[in-house]
Amino acid sequence: MERSKHQFATSGSSSSSRGGSIGRIKCNCGRDAVVRLVKTGPNVGLKFHGCPLWPDTDCGFFKWIGGVRDEVDDLWFQLFEKETTIAELEIHKKMLEDKVKRVQLKKENLEEDLQELKGETSQLRIELMKSARNERNFSLALILSWVLFGIVIMSMM
Repeated sequence: MERSKHQFATSGSSSSSRGGSIGRIKCNCGRDAVVRLVKTGPNVGLKFHGCPLWPDTDCGFFKWIGGVRDEVDDLWFQLFEKETTIAELEIHKKMLEDKVKRVQLKKENLEEDLQELKGETSQLRIELMKSARNERNFSLALILSWVLFGIVIMSMM
């Protein structure tokens, strides 16, 4: 890496936003990368993005500019991101559908339980009415037996 640093020189422009389709690119330091030009070696004349503090830093950020390969790589990456997003959304949708099914099943079970409870409540009401009627009958029988007992006692006297 040390040897390759000496092949590069800073171009006249330090702004990465110039040059049409070149957008702002951040280096590893978090700063806006600058456009540099290869001055020597087999890649003479090619442009690349580099750290604005080079050579005084160990950032080491490097990215070639232009060329069909970069655009294809960017498009493939964007396609991969979109496909990943779609897959994540499909998984999320499936999870939500499963959750809806579980909630619907739980709702149906609760509705069945509610119907059973309504039936039990009706049975308890009927039993309560029967016991109230029986209590009235027993009270009436008790009163009549006391009256009869009183009459028997009075007739014996």
